[in-house]
Amino acid sequence: MMQTYRGSCHCGAVRFEADLDLDQNSYRCNCSICRRTRFWPAVARADGFRLLAGQEALTEYRFNTHKNQHFFCRHCGVRAFGVGNETPIDQMYGVNIGCLEGLSEEQLSRIPITHVDGQHDRWDAAPVFTAHL
Repeated sequence: MMQTYRGSCHCGAVRFEADLDLDQNSYRCNCSICRRTRFWPAVARADGFRLLAGQEALTEYRFNTHKNQHFFCRHCGVRAFGVGNETPIDQMYGVNIGCLEGLSEEQLSRIPITHVDGQHDRWDAAPVFTAHL
């Protein structure tokens, strides 16, 4: 069920809200940036994401094709969200589930996860090994 969640980086400089359905798949990817940052996104449509505070605290990083925007808080280093600009649903926001407020460990454990093999640009397939993701 679609619900509005609030979230923030670790220090609270970056705050947002997002309309998410946490009964739908979230994602774990083995690409170089997701693996290194342990990014665990749920997908919000462009009109379902609102940055409430901290635009000036964000640092943007782009790599490879430079299509996707990876945002980090310049104070605490947390990657609270990113923007995919060329996806099957047009622009979308990957919201870091670990940054959402008010979710219990039990609720987090019930969020379905789809593993994707971003390391080999196989977005339609899971990598061979997933336990570490």
